Amino acid sequence: MTKLLIKSLFLISAAACAEDLSTYRNFRLGTDVATVAKQAGADPAQAKTIHRRPALMQELTWNPKAAGSPQAEPARDVVFSFYDGQLYRIAVHYDHYEIDGMTTDDMIDGISAQYGSATTPPASSVTTLYGDREEILAQWQDSQYRFDLVRFSYGRDFKLVGTLKSLDASAEAATLEAVRLDLQDAPQREAARVAKEDQTERARLEKARLANKAKFKP
Repeated sequence: MTKLLIKSLFLISAAACAEDLSTYRNFRLGTDVATVAKQAGADPAQAKTIHRRPALMQELTWNPKAAGSPQAEPARDVVFSFYDGQLYRIAVHYDHYEIDGMTTDDMIDGISAQYGSATTPPASSVTTLYGDREEILAQWQDSQYRFDLVRFSYGRDFKLVGTLKSLDASAEAATLEAVRLDLQDAPQREAARVAKEDQTERARLEKARLANKAKFKP
């Protein structure tokens, strides 16, 4: 057997044994709302619409503890995020009490058992839309998928975030544009709300006026 053939077989074998970064438990990035909801034992109608423009952005929250498994469950909740109907992000929020005392290395070792060796990104942090800062501690990735272990700037809480790279940038851009559009339309929406409330109040007063006028005696 030639050296080239041996090398080729080794590469094929290594690829076959590579960890699958496309899934978290049985949830696969890129699948649709109905499939994810069924796997989570939820109704697809429970998916919350976050934005409708410039793209449909939805979220579905799953509580693994509600399944009643007798085994210890470290995940407090899992948030599935969808971009135009496709699962592009999975955020696993860990229960503080279930991981109490665990160090960053402990978390990385546990996750690496599932996703392979981690890489340590250059010191970096991200700021959420709500102003919270999150530090990225470790990453597991291939050409299509990435998982980040994140620690919040406050406390000792961790979360694991999986993303579908091909949709992540588009989803982030759509979210920023949706926020801009909401701010732009805020005055018009507020004016419409006030006008509707005023119309409702006028109708109520007119109904009360007619009823009270008919029975009024000085």
